[in-house]
Amino acid sequence: MDPLTLHSPPLLRLAGAAFALTARRRMRALRLARWGAPAVTEGPIVVFASHASWWDGIFFALLARRLFPGRRAFVPMQAAALGHYALFRRLGAFPVDPRAPAEAFLATAARLLERDMLWMNAPGRFADVRQRPQPVAAGLVRLAERIPEAQFLPLALEYPFWSGRRPEMLAAFGPPLPGAALHAMPRPARRAALAAALGATLDRLAEDAMARDPARFFLLERKRDGMGGFFHRRRDAASAAGMDPELGR
Repeated sequence: MDPLTLHSPPLLRLAGAAFALTARRRMRALRLARWGAPAVTEGPIVVFASHASWWDGIFFALLARRLFPGRRAFVPMQAAALGHYALFRRLGAFPVDPRAPAEAFLATAARLLERDMLWMNAPGRFADVRQRPQPVAAGLVRLAERIPEAQFLPLALEYPFWSGRRPEMLAAFGPPLPGAALHAMPRPARRAALAAALGATLDRLAEDAMARDPARFFLLERKRDGMGGFFHRRRDAASAAGMDPELGR
């Protein structure tokens, strides 16, 4: 089944609203590092991200909607998992069999990148964000050979707990890697370059995460507290007294 034919913008808009609601209920805030806004928004773009959590797919959808409006985002997903979430095919996911040769994935990805964006988890599996070097799947390593005009954009994702009872969703994009430069490298060097770019972006985001300073981030989504009465009065009183109202959340 053709991902371009299956893609449904109306359904994606509904799903995007549902994903945002889920994030606001389960997370404290979605934040983008001030230094980590995407440096490119036009042309073929491959976003390659860390993969520490089930939440990464929702994070992709929220970031794509906020930062790349008007551009379709496609995401490779293991065929076995996609079989349980067939609706995701209508949202831009397409199946990949990790046991099969990479040719089918590369052909599909190259065709999608002619007009749209590709978002993918660099490791191809769950991997801790502290692992160095970050794992890089073979399909990502070879992708620059198929479409050297693409920009490869590293994306670091973290989910730390700060002062609240819910975790933060933190994101940062690193400097883009030109596909032509990657194409010119031997595959081992290309893998190392992709891993180093992702690792450097993760390291810098980790510094901001450890600082626990919301001022270092743009706020993209925020939890709307459902508590009333005493809790709202306490927050309002703290704000009036010049205290950080986030301490009451």
